[in-house]
Amino acid sequence: MTKMTCKTALLAAAPFLLALAGCGSLIGPSSPPPQIYVLDPAYAPVDAPTVTWQLSVERPDAADVYDTQRIAILRDGIMDYYANAQWTDETEPLVQRLLVTGFEKSGHIAAVARERDGLHADNLLQIEVRNFVARYDNDNGAPVADVELVAKLLTADRHIVIGTLDSHHEAPASANSIPAAVAAFNVATGQAIDEIVAWAL
Repeated sequence: MTKMTCKTALLAAAPFLLALAGCGSLIGPSSPPPQIYVLDPAYAPVDAPTVTWQLSVERPDAADVYDTQRIAILRDGIMDYYANAQWTDETEPLVQRLLVTGFEKSGHIAAVARERDGLHADNLLQIEVRNFVARYDNDNGAPVADVELVAKLLTADRHIVIGTLDSHHEAPASANSIPAAVAAFNVATGQAIDEIVAWAL
């Protein structure tokens, strides 16, 4: 291709290239990247006996509205999510890891792991996430972190239910803001996990 032909081709393509450049704002991000919030509850000392059995924590079961990384809110009976904010993981694996950590930090169990880790467990822990939401009881006030985890302890060999616990805890946020709501989630989630750990042991 001659120099003149190349120049002609570039000139012909120039309007197309300019139009494509002008569309950059259309094909790029339409909203700012989300802020990622860490759920890191403080675990209280557990008043429980030390056990020799091993525990497998199954992946919790949550309603579709909670099965996401987004932080759910409830206002006037309508579920929604905070804009541009999310947890470090989806709710189910997030709660599962926090439960494993809670049992480990208790120092009262021989071994604990997620079911995917292949631990030869004596007992199983099943969790249903019934509530995991920042609830607004009025339009102008701060939200309340509402965390409800229903736990079932079963034998690993025959899946016989040993017991069931409905652990429901609420914590008011100090302000109407996402960081304040996350802090309230830390309190309510920590209380629920502490209760489940002590009960299971």
